[in-house]
Amino acid sequence: MEIGLDVSRLDRPQRTGTENYAYQVSKRLLAAATVRNFRLRLYARGALPPELFPAAAGPWSVHTLPCRRLWTHRCLRREVRTNPPNALFVPAHVLPVGAPASLPQVVTIHDLGYIHFPKAHPWRQRLYLRWSTCYSAHHATRIIADSHATADDLMRYEAVPATRIEVVYPGWDEHFRPTSEATHMKSVRQRYHLPAAPYLLYVGTLQPRKNIGRLLQAWQKIVHSGTDGGVILVLAGGSGWLLANLPAQIEALGLTGRVFLPGYIAGEDLPALLSGALAFVFPSLFEGFGLPVLEAMACATPVLTANSSSLPEVAGDAALLVDPHSVSAIADGIRRLLAEPALRADLVRRGTANLRRFSWIKTVDQIIDLLEDIAT
Repeated sequence: MEIGLDVSRLDRPQRTGTENYAYQVSKRLLAAATVRNFRLRLYARGALPPELFPAAAGPWSVHTLPCRRLWTHRCLRREVRTNPPNALFVPAHVLPVGAPASLPQVVTIHDLGYIHFPKAHPWRQRLYLRWSTCYSAHHATRIIADSHATADDLMRYEAVPATRIEVVYPGWDEHFRPTSEATHMKSVRQRYHLPAAPYLLYVGTLQPRKNIGRLLQAWQKIVHSGTDGGVILVLAGGSGWLLANLPAQIEALGLTGRVFLPGYIAGEDLPALLSGALAFVFPSLFEGFGLPVLEAMACATPVLTANSSSLPEVAGDAALLVDPHSVSAIADGIRRLLAEPALRADLVRRGTANLRRFSWIKTVDQIIDLLEDIAT
């Protein structure tokens, strides 16, 4: 069996959720190819990270398809029409329009966030997401959904029958583990210009869908009531759509010096930053899966997250769940984390147990089984 694999997202220097999923799955498919006796044909847009490959040679080949625009629908389509593999796997939403009807195709659809929060995207991007997800949902042989929440959305909004959807949970990277080495943790904080104070941590793209506005309002209530205990709030991540004026919002709320914006955190630094946090706060309005919740748990950090979308499914009983639409509920949850060491310890214990439900090895084994089932 030869699997065609779209790795076009792996040449980006800063990987966020979807790119990280594609990287982790691709990395483990390469490692599994010899053991499971299949070949991989990697379709790339540019240079791939060398650490992706487990050996200098193996049962794979790389096909670089240079294309400035519409890479999927021009270059990838032409390649799979000219020389089709036994099955095509696209780990991020978009199947090539006009691929051979005889080619079995599997696509991972991570979420339908553009339906729930249309204003979270520029209008051009929103239209493309709507069109491309709809096309992929109706032309894929099988669809992988990150969560039952996403599967339910596919059935509700795209009328995809349950028989064509496979829920396959993502895993978490083993390099996320508790870090206690003081010198290393100090150097990471200094690298991102963070003061030596206890801190709450949010990690993710800074955009409205992540509920940054209500999180700041909740933090304002705590700071202005004097119940913050000298703790600061760190909002880590690149600035997304509609939140370019975030520093001005922080100043207007009277939170200058109480909220820090270190920007995008390099992957190698994230475990230390998570490990040093008093708690991880992630009251996102909508997530297809919510991988940062697992990464925080892997670093033995207590988690506060939302009681909606896929987040309760991922967190299980191992997080403090709050109503993300209520500033007071978010503030009350943060106050509990600040004031109750026993609660924090219990959440850490539960988080460690919850992690056993997820692993990238399980993820990739399920994906290979699915591809073997449909391959020509």
